[in-house]
Amino acid sequence: MTASASPGDTVITDELRSFIGLESIGVTYDIERHAVERFAAAIGDPNPLYSDREVAESTSYGSLIAPPTFFRSLLPDNLPNPFPEPFAHVLDGGSKYRFNEPVRVGDQITVVRKIVDLFEKHGRMGTMLFKVAEISYTNQEARLVGTQTTTTITYGTGEKDFGVGDG
Repeated sequence: MTASASPGDTVITDELRSFIGLESIGVTYDIERHAVERFAAAIGDPNPLYSDREVAESTSYGSLIAPPTFFRSLLPDNLPNPFPEPFAHVLDGGSKYRFNEPVRVGDQITVVRKIVDLFEKHGRMGTMLFKVAEISYTNQEARLVGTQTTTTITYGTGEKDFGVGDG
């Protein structure tokens, strides 16, 4: 909150706070060779660990692996209840990744999204709501292979928010 905002002047209601800790139902993906090859080609990464079985098997990995950001293509399900967005405009606030081990061709990866934090900031666009979610990627052996922490920023478009008419 800015110094000029009053303590009760917040968009984060009890209803929004109730979403912190809420998880989506897990979605499980079979990691297929051709999907990994197409992803590697799309990002322009010719590493033979992603497409040449013989090369990959001769390394410490022992099998074909996926590029580190491949799990970004594995989408989580929606939350059990729709998040009541207070604003219409959305910005991507960025992502942070943690890689624990490679995703391997033949793995089954289960993806779960959980809202871990909500906070707001006030600036020239008015009030902005920041929603932080952690997406976990767990393999068939119940090992967490990686996580992605995403930040989504939403904001309004009223005249007050943009200073229209302050001339």
